[in-house]
Amino acid sequence: MITTKKVFSATLIAIMAVAFYLWGHIDGVEGRATGPIGESSADAAGAASTTDEAPYLDVYYPGTEKLAADEMRVVACGTGMPSPRPKQAAACWLVELGNGDKFLFDIGAGSHERIAAQKIPYDYIDKIFIGHLHVDHFGDLASFWLGGTTMNRLTPLRVWGPSGPTPEMGTAHSLKKMQEMYVWDIATRSGVIDARGMALEVTEFDYKAVNKVIYNKNGVKIRTIPAIHAIDGAVSFILEWNGLKLSYSSDTAPNKWWLEYTKDSDISIHESFLAPGLLISKQKFTPGEALIVGTIAHTSPVQFGKLMSLTKPRLAVGYHFQNDFDTLPIMIEEARKVYDGPLVFSQDYMVFNITKDNIMVRESAYDEAIFPEPPTKPKLPVPPPSSPPFSEFISSGAEMFLDVLGPMWEEINEEHGTDHKIPQ
Repeated sequence: MITTKKVFSATLIAIMAVAFYLWGHIDGVEGRATGPIGESSADAAGAASTTDEAPYLDVYYPGTEKLAADEMRVVACGTGMPSPRPKQAAACWLVELGNGDKFLFDIGAGSHERIAAQKIPYDYIDKIFIGHLHVDHFGDLASFWLGGTTMNRLTPLRVWGPSGPTPEMGTAHSLKKMQEMYVWDIATRSGVIDARGMALEVTEFDYKAVNKVIYNKNGVKIRTIPAIHAIDGAVSFILEWNGLKLSYSSDTAPNKWWLEYTKDSDISIHESFLAPGLLISKQKFTPGEALIVGTIAHTSPVQFGKLMSLTKPRLAVGYHFQNDFDTLPIMIEEARKVYDGPLVFSQDYMVFNITKDNIMVRESAYDEAIFPEPPTKPKLPVPPPSSPPFSEFISSGAEMFLDVLGPMWEEINEEHGTDHKIPQ
């Protein structure tokens, strides 16, 4: 059974013009129950008064719902395109399991703020799987890595990604160069904060591996299959845990590996690029560009529908297009030419709760004024530097204003029982 609970927050007013269409057409999803499974809306309404606690929530509030031991939660932290837009970040999907494990699949440009909005301590989000090295699939990795040190991450960040057709085209080389590029950033943080979260562990695997397990821990297996996108070096992922199966395409054209290994997924998240006609009218592609990019380098919505009709997931989820009031109906129409199963075209902050008995689809609330979650363990003290971090030239320009700085330090030390000294 699939229960859909669709609620639009104030930030989604721009698509309210099609609210009635969407409400009845989270297309192919069976039912729109407004209460717990097996309970009618009338029963639910009678179970609560204006002063009672609601027996269910139509909106997901991050940080307030504990997962059941057998439950999977998937949050769309980026469903859009390389072209930036406030409404949709680039590709990123957060997977949370009832055993406590959390995984990120891709971390495209703009997705970091969506991840932060989930109110999860960064120590718990330390595993990232990258499908390929396009900026819209790993463009926020540096922000999440180094920015995470100021977000109280105290554990190393672990990244899995594919090799390339040559060594310099692979994930390991790319992230080595990323660390070199941010050498100034690293140097500025190392002597100021607990730097354990600055460690970056990279596992590169063969992009040609077929259904090979690249992660196997705590009952979770993640497999990789080749993808067809741009050039050699792109992959898709399959996560299996507790009898549940999630398939994630990253970017790929239709291929035999997806058809063979993602059959009967509980949730199948696959790119569904704008239809070629929309690429021409919306993105101003030439017809040739639209056909090559939209159907050969990517998967068009009708191709997406064909894949879903052959693999038969419990829920098909399309992503990687500008989901607007005028594009969505065309995407649905194209996919429905060949697929009549359960279907959702995703939007940022969409949440999927998955058990063996039910799949619930909702929108998420989010806090635009988010602050970092607290650390999960004590921070290590950072010893004062043995020498000034600046050159004599820069140090000579400092104005300490000790008359105002001294009382400030004294106040903080007194309030927190510390004895920090102003560096001289």
